[in-house]
Amino acid sequence: MSKPLIGVSTYLEPSASWGVWNLPAALLPAGYHLLVQRAGGLAAMLPPDEDPAAAAYVVSRLDGLVISGGPDVEPVRYGAEAEPRTGPPARERDAWELALIEAALASGTPLLGICRGHQLLNVFLGGTLVQHLDGHTGPPGVFDHHEVKPVPGTLLAGILPEPMSVPTFHHQSVAQLGKGLTPSAHATDDGTVEAVELPDAEAFVLGVQWHPEAGDDVRVMRALVEAASG
Repeated sequence: MSKPLIGVSTYLEPSASWGVWNLPAALLPAGYHLLVQRAGGLAAMLPPDEDPAAAAYVVSRLDGLVISGGPDVEPVRYGAEAEPRTGPPARERDAWELALIEAALASGTPLLGICRGHQLLNVFLGGTLVQHLDGHTGPPGVFDHHEVKPVPGTLLAGILPEPMSVPTFHHQSVAQLGKGLTPSAHATDDGTVEAVELPDAEAFVLGVQWHPEAGDDVRVMRALVEAASG
């Protein structure tokens, strides 16, 4: 049985170190490709392309798409000014990943957004973001955990039917929902939107605010892989 090819967008960093080298790099935490593989897929890294028009061709070669976590979305993308605690822009990633999302939605390619990817999906569909909230991160470089509660009757509730503790590291979140999106999970403590989905889409479209690649639960990624196999 052939395995579906799942593309995962990458970070683009001005400096990364390995061996004797310190160079600009397109990279991903290993948890992403390992989670794809554990869920039954083949992982392909998708670094930003200077030509966002290449996104449609790239997505046409994939069976499924993951938009990974990372830096804050530039507020201009949703018509806002940057607040003091909003991080520096990652314009190459914003342009590329928004183009990937557009191509996936247009082609009916199964799509999973993780943390930043969840937020970008909302922004692409005309939504906005809360630029800072407390209580959803651990110390620098350490994931926190909190409980999320799926909304009954949603796609996510079919994957994760019970409340569960998830690994989390974010200081921004969905504010106004994008067109057609419905919330499918909330943080138990404060009601933050922790997952969104697009019920009227032709294919699987899901965003989760947490980081499944940092935990042991493969169910969300397996659901993407299964959708990509169909």
